[in-house]
Amino acid sequence: MSNSLYSKSNSIKEEKHSTSSDLHFNNEDIEEVESINSFDDLENQNNAQLTHQISKILSHNSKNAGDGVERIESLARVLSTKTKKQLESLVIKEGLDFDLQQVLDYLRTQKLEQGIISNDTGVAFNGLNVIGVDASAAVAPSLDAMLHEYATWPKRLIQGKNKPITKYIVKDAIGVVESGEMLMIIGRPGAGASSTMRAIAGEISEFVEVNGHFSYDGLDQQQMMKAFKGYVIYVPELDFHFPRITVKETLDFAIKCKLPRTRVDDISKQEYVDTMRDLWCTVFGLKHTYKTIVGSGVVRGVSGGERKRVSLVEALGMSASIYCWDNATLGLDASSALEFAQAIRTATNMTNTTAIICVYQAGQKIYDLMDKVSVLYNGQQIYYGPAEEACEYFINMGFIKPNRMTSAEFLTSVTLDFENKNLECQPGYESTIPKNVDEFIAYWKSSPQYQAALDSFNDYIAKHSPEQTQKRLEDSMKQKKQKNEPLHSVYTTNYWTQVKNCMVRGVHRVKGDMTYTKVYLLSFIFKGFIIGSMFYRIDPRDQSTTEGAYSRGGLIFFVLLFCAVTTLAEISSSFANRAIIMKHKSYSMYHTSAEALQEIFTEFPIKLLAVFILSLLTYWMPSLKWDAGAYFQYLLNMIVLQQCTSFLFKCCAAMTKDGTTAHAVGGLSILILCIYSGFFIPAGQMHHWGRWIRYINPINYAFESAVATEFHGRQMLCSQLIPSGPNYKSVSLANQICNAAGAVPGQLFVSGDAYVKQQYHSRYYPDAWQSWGVNLVWTFGYIVLNVILAEYLKPLEGGGDLLLFKRGFMPNFGDNADSKVATREEMMTALNGDNVDLDEVIANKDIFSWKNLNVDVKYDGGSRRLLDNVYGYVKPGKMTALMGSSGAGKTVLLTTLSQRIKGVTITGDLLVNNKPLPQSFKRSCGFVTQADNHMTELTVKESLQFAADLRQNASVSHAEKMEYVDKIIKLLGMQNYENAVVGKIGRGLNVEQRKKLSIGVELVAKPSLLLFLDEPTSGLDSNSSWNIVQFLKALADSGMSILCTIHQPSATLFEEFDRLLLLKRGGEMVYFGDIGKNSRTMLSYLERESGLHCAKSENPAEWMLDVVVGNSVGKDWAETWRNSPEHAQAIKELDALNESLTNKAQSEDPELLTVYAAPHWIQFKTVLWRTYIQFWRAPVYIRAKFLECVFCALVVGLSYVWTGRSTAAQAANQSFSSTFMMLLIALAMVNQMHVFAIDSRELYEVREGDSSTFHWAHLLLSHSFIEILWSSLCVFFCFICYYWPLMGSGRASHAGYWFFIYVIQFPIYFISYGSWIIYMAPDVPSASMINSNIFAMMMLFCGILQPEDKMPGFWTFMYKFSPFTYVVQALTTSVVHGKKVECIPHELRILDPPSGQTCGSFLNTYTKHHPGYIKNPDATSNCEYCPYNNQDQVVAEFGVHWDQRWRNFGFIWAYIIFNFVAMLGCYYIMRVKGIHIPDIKGIKKWFSTPRKERHEPEKNIFAEKPEDKNIVQGTA
Repeated sequence: MSNSLYSKSNSIKEEKHSTSSDLHFNNEDIEEVESINSFDDLENQNNAQLTHQISKILSHNSKNAGDGVERIESLARVLSTKTKKQLESLVIKEGLDFDLQQVLDYLRTQKLEQGIISNDTGVAFNGLNVIGVDASAAVAPSLDAMLHEYATWPKRLIQGKNKPITKYIVKDAIGVVESGEMLMIIGRPGAGASSTMRAIAGEISEFVEVNGHFSYDGLDQQQMMKAFKGYVIYVPELDFHFPRITVKETLDFAIKCKLPRTRVDDISKQEYVDTMRDLWCTVFGLKHTYKTIVGSGVVRGVSGGERKRVSLVEALGMSASIYCWDNATLGLDASSALEFAQAIRTATNMTNTTAIICVYQAGQKIYDLMDKVSVLYNGQQIYYGPAEEACEYFINMGFIKPNRMTSAEFLTSVTLDFENKNLECQPGYESTIPKNVDEFIAYWKSSPQYQAALDSFNDYIAKHSPEQTQKRLEDSMKQKKQKNEPLHSVYTTNYWTQVKNCMVRGVHRVKGDMTYTKVYLLSFIFKGFIIGSMFYRIDPRDQSTTEGAYSRGGLIFFVLLFCAVTTLAEISSSFANRAIIMKHKSYSMYHTSAEALQEIFTEFPIKLLAVFILSLLTYWMPSLKWDAGAYFQYLLNMIVLQQCTSFLFKCCAAMTKDGTTAHAVGGLSILILCIYSGFFIPAGQMHHWGRWIRYINPINYAFESAVATEFHGRQMLCSQLIPSGPNYKSVSLANQICNAAGAVPGQLFVSGDAYVKQQYHSRYYPDAWQSWGVNLVWTFGYIVLNVILAEYLKPLEGGGDLLLFKRGFMPNFGDNADSKVATREEMMTALNGDNVDLDEVIANKDIFSWKNLNVDVKYDGGSRRLLDNVYGYVKPGKMTALMGSSGAGKTVLLTTLSQRIKGVTITGDLLVNNKPLPQSFKRSCGFVTQADNHMTELTVKESLQFAADLRQNASVSHAEKMEYVDKIIKLLGMQNYENAVVGKIGRGLNVEQRKKLSIGVELVAKPSLLLFLDEPTSGLDSNSSWNIVQFLKALADSGMSILCTIHQPSATLFEEFDRLLLLKRGGEMVYFGDIGKNSRTMLSYLERESGLHCAKSENPAEWMLDVVVGNSVGKDWAETWRNSPEHAQAIKELDALNESLTNKAQSEDPELLTVYAAPHWIQFKTVLWRTYIQFWRAPVYIRAKFLECVFCALVVGLSYVWTGRSTAAQAANQSFSSTFMMLLIALAMVNQMHVFAIDSRELYEVREGDSSTFHWAHLLLSHSFIEILWSSLCVFFCFICYYWPLMGSGRASHAGYWFFIYVIQFPIYFISYGSWIIYMAPDVPSASMINSNIFAMMMLFCGILQPEDKMPGFWTFMYKFSPFTYVVQALTTSVVHGKKVECIPHELRILDPPSGQTCGSFLNTYTKHHPGYIKNPDATSNCEYCPYNNQDQVVAEFGVHWDQRWRNFGFIWAYIIFNFVAMLGCYYIMRVKGIHIPDIKGIKKWFSTPRKERHEPEKNIFAEKPEDKNIVQGTA
């Protein structure tokens, strides 16, 4: 661009000197020359001042900053509308104070003059083929499909059928995009636009093969991707950013990652970052958002349009050559979409980069920004060439382009299958016009346009030398690369600079999410107080006892376990950030290992503080070893263990590709680490095949070190001597022994070192410091492994869109599953019957109206008006559009009229036939929400059948309902995929098909009064939008009343509506009335009031919103409307209409007076049927439950089997401790069910509840019952894999009791408990936090870690209150009851009798009053006394008694009943009545002041202003 400007300057100067009297030389040229001469004077200034001048102008502190910023914004507005061809004739005119030419100079010419080599690169491709897996349709996942696949896998392997079938996703495409050009790829979703851009950008790992001739200014794709990948960027359709850091922090990080070593004028690094950020943010209107967080779909930050521009500036900060923008305007309304497209055009013009873009529903103004277009039809290119010639190409083919249809809409319509086309054919072309993709290809290949494309490609190849490009890009790369960064690397900064940058961003992330930090610290404080008080003063500080020894070990184990378990959150965190980090990797910003490495430094301070708080509370309150050195060793063990397990679980996340698998692996890992920690099974009793686990177990090392330190040097007073009692008071201590591990005969005190050696096989020397050191080494090892995995593994999977069908229902419909929607006549017949008088049908319909409608909401202690004095009506047979800008109150009005809004104050009149709303109003209306929420596991037909069964009147037979469902399916053209499951986007119905299903769900309910629709065309391409609106039009023509919000439709769509209600921000009316033919009625009013004229080529909807919402004429349009004759006429019409309806009775169907259409038993049966299908079609969930149960039970069972004699006392202890392990399975299954249950709950709350489909209690009970059935089946395998390896009794009274408790009763308990939590909590993270805390409390107080007699009196009630107390007792007693004890050597207490007595005579009295037996009664020394006769006596110390088993059984049922009552009661209170507990995000309110707006309201930064013509002038 600069060259063209300079050439024009020189030519004008020469012309002025040679022929000053030339008649063709006009005053404008003279003004241009004067401006250029002034610019020449500026050129003579020291070039080094240029950067500093621009930097000063952009700074907030500059005196002239405002003027300079306005001039840059003006430059951006002009450049946003110029194609490359138009840019060649652009001349910039500017004064001396600050010349806009300097900005362009700074970006381009100035760099060249200082020897900074450009990396500008275009791209050309020919014969481009993208081959992928053929997955247009597949069998939907279900249990039977999964089992069938497993059963036939060997057969398919032998026959070679496991190899996937491939197909061409893109075939034989050609294109040339020079530097400074923009290419738009046009096609319907699935046509191959994204795949084409991915192929150009080198993001091809998800494809089977990509081939063709690529040329990046002469370089082939392999050369470009290997050496210069950072110069080609693919920008995904979704905006992935860290949501809680500010815009300024986000952009500074991006620019620092590409900070060049050689900079213009040798400015400092910080000045370069500040200047580039300020320049781009000025150009794209983001400077006011610097201190605002970026936000996301769930975190409030900048607006959607601003977030898109943040993505744009971040991409521009990469200093790349080629940008591929995939579905760039996703989620934006037409105004924001145009603004973003103009931003890309501006960036392309200012930096001379290459842009390839895909936009659905592109307006004409967006299309006009393009230099070239490529049209794809089912993956094959049917046109490529100049954008201005594309429509003419297809018109010459025989198609008719309707007036006011945009070019992009027309080109997309061409790609419809012939039977579904909405374009007319020119007379005489009926036989020659292409009717399928093959005919289009044949026409294209024989056209002069294709030959021109080939010539353009060959010219491009001939024009660019590979050697010169290679040298230029290498030299450019050398100038950019920092020191110590290899030349072959695709990164600009060296590795340690990347780590430093990531660390700075990590600190910003922590600061931005202080809520999570505070909640995290609070959880540690809370747990610390609970644990510390639970073990409060285990023993007096001055003298420890053997009775407290077990509690000390239990305390240390639980604290270490808590440190390890809390790090499981690393898995969720890794998956939450993965998409962002992978995007940055594709941008070549930094090594992913650098991000993994920085986490050590940025996360450590908070974790250290949390562990420090926990250590203080759990060490000093229980009075552990009163020694500073021992405390700090305890703290060091906790810190290192937490870091070690943190990076262990990061490795789990890095090795897996989905969160479900990662969580399953993490849960199993925790279980294994617990079993082999040394607390439950001492090292000497572990199996040889499993003992190796302790050598890689960080909990084992931490426990060994902590427990050895705690007991080292401790002399514990014996709490129970053997023998003792009334008959042994005179016995010498030399003839007694303490009943504790490590006791020595004749000693009243037990050495702590001896105790831990015998009890836990641990020693202070060398275990205390050696184990800590080993954990330190393992931590380092996991860090290194995590860094390696992060760098080299590809953690994301790609895949194309596909429909999933029920097994046995795979159809054969070719490339397009959609059929044509019903015509007006077909709709009339289907809904009203044959030969029906439409006028009579409409005359008998009720009419809905509203007047003086106001809606207020409480806001920051005050009140805010959302709707202000709105009125209107909807007539049968008419389709009314409800429009306005974002925030105008469209959805508020729609939900208010449909009686679905909550939490607001409504005043005004809502009338049906001029009477208050009847009781049947909600059931007489249909409401199609913007979000297409459906049960993902159901098919289209099943979804409609479910709605028909529950929403049509009970008097209608089931057969009639099913017949009506089939009728609606045909009307919507869904018969080809009626047996396809809804699924999720990408693996299920596409956006259009989902929208049709949403409409169908409301239609099968037979709404008699009105159909509301909220943004039915949102997210659709132009043809899908046309199909939906055409269907709605046919629906209206058949007598239905329709009120529909719509975001800036195309002209053709807009003119399908009959009436318009237009709102402005603040909920005020701007227009209500007819649209008129060609929109003339509406346009006449706006043209008269604005003084502007809407040209025939303009879209009336866009023009209207630009005039009213953009307020280009500066009027108060609400006041203008209130003073207009049209307003007076509308009020008069409304009053007359209501007056005429006064005597018309409301058609009140008695069956519509009930809240629900179906009786409760039908509701429960139908919802239960749907829930059963939901589980059956979720094989991944069922498989995860099944495998978790089997693997966990096997690990526990096999770890405890044959660890010693089954008659040993330790066998009873292990039965007790293994029960603790088996309870952990319930924790994992509850967390799993929360994730699965939330979808059906949200579906009910956002759609089914408002539609009065069924009562909420049926959902809760149905889901709980089906979940219990599947959980019991899965837990049955726990019985097989755990009970029998543990050598439990085979008697029915024992095995049957254990089976009944664990396989039947316990699943009912923990599923009802889990249901209570998830149906009470606001979201899954909150439910997980509540569940983890309650579960930990129940485990802590069940008597395993701290026996009841050692609990402080305050906490004994929790022992009795914890349901796990009774579960543990019930499960343990049936395993140990009736088993004799034969002590093994280390369990015996060895003592000497008094002289002259045998062991039997000495201990005879003691054994009569105490459990136990003498193994050698005739011996006179070394009496071998076993403290137990049977295993019941062992567990009795923990409060477990066989005779209490049926008491426990009854208590568990009581808890089950409580869970169900609590589930229903809490859901009613918190979800139905709306008394919410705060969710995780809502906790922020506890710590912060009321929110204040932190940046100005968004404005259209590219809207043309009058002063632009005075600053920048383009000449033809």
